[in-house]
Amino acid sequence: MRSDYWDQPAFETIRPRRMVAPIVFNSPHSGRSYPDRFLAMTRLDHLSIRQSEDAFVDELFARAPHLGAPLLRAHFPRAYLDVNREPWELDPTMFVDALSDRFNTSSPRVAAGLGTLARVVAENKPIYREKLTLDDARMRIEGIYHPYHAALQNLLTEAATSFGVAVLIDCHSMPRLGRHGERATPDIVLGDRYGTTCSPALIDLVETGFIAAGLKVARNRPYAGGFCTRAYGRPQHGVHALQIEVSRHLYMNEATLEKNAGFEPLRQLIEGMIHALIGLDLMTLAAPERAAAE
Repeated sequence: MRSDYWDQPAFETIRPRRMVAPIVFNSPHSGRSYPDRFLAMTRLDHLSIRQSEDAFVDELFARAPHLGAPLLRAHFPRAYLDVNREPWELDPTMFVDALSDRFNTSSPRVAAGLGTLARVVAENKPIYREKLTLDDARMRIEGIYHPYHAALQNLLTEAATSFGVAVLIDCHSMPRLGRHGERATPDIVLGDRYGTTCSPALIDLVETGFIAAGLKVARNRPYAGGFCTRAYGRPQHGVHALQIEVSRHLYMNEATLEKNAGFEPLRQLIEGMIHALIGLDLMTLAAPERAAAE
């Protein structure tokens, strides 16, 4: 089956002229290039199908390459393919073909309709008019998912080779949590899989920056970090991963998906955070045994 992205890139790596720190930024859910074939398969209108997007997150972090850190961003939308899942996390009810035991068909994400190929978008709206073929899943996963993760792994390997450590910042947005005006509702959720995927110095620095700007920050609840955070975060081996979830109400209208007046101040705040990350003392990120040896 020919790729839906045969005539355009499914994703891109934006590299700095010179990498000045071992930080890699990843925006896997901000893609908004919807293939015609996919749109013909969905029962949703053009606005509803976009409800799963981390809209404009790539733009919020777009200054990273100018400051010396690469940015990997998807052009394909999350409703089409979710690279923050295991590669074959599939819902058997979505396919005309029977799925063998090699597929993960029973994860909580699949049950919620949010596997590697999602069954629903936000508010549990079904995406497809008809069932898919397994060839369609293979086209997306073998043709886009695996190359995307290969690109991400290459960036982290380059960082580790050059600096001795590597840091993945996984960039996401979230719907506004809780009731309107609820005081405890977080603006930012930082996920490090409950302290297992990155150095405390890394999450402390990011948390401090957001709190200093007057934002409410939570750790790991309700988002502790997805597949990318879990798969790449190996601080004991010098690879750190932190997921950042930004509440969409801070920078956009969640119903119309249009930027609001908060977009530019938030973009500037994130630019300052990127500066701080780039200036982080690498010794604070060294694996314990490596730091002891040095």
